[in-house]
Amino acid sequence: MKKLNIKKGDTVKVIAGVSKGVEAKVKAVLPLEDRVILEGDQVKRNSRHTRPNQQNQDGGIVKIDAPIHISNVMLIDPSNGEATRVGRKDVDGKSVRYAKKSGEVIK
Repeated sequence: MKKLNIKKGDTVKVIAGVSKGVEAKVKAVLPLEDRVILEGDQVKRNSRHTRPNQQNQDGGIVKIDAPIHISNVMLIDPSNGEATRVGRKDVDGKSVRYAKKSGEVIK
């Protein structure tokens, strides 16, 4: 399986699509589908029609966070707050991610 540059907990900026320009935190990464799910109020959401059950006794239409393709998001550089590309380099025998704009290692 390939290594992705975006991980759960990262702050990203949406660069294409309906939610363009929104900064949000990554809630989940779906590596097999190359998609991420972002949390936030301004992020695209899908409607799901549900029947009444124990958790949702009313049923009806429920809004859920929509998965966004990983190519449509860019990582926010922790040092200056701008969107940046991500590279990989070896540090002490481990492959770590770093921000291409500032060169800072991303934790």
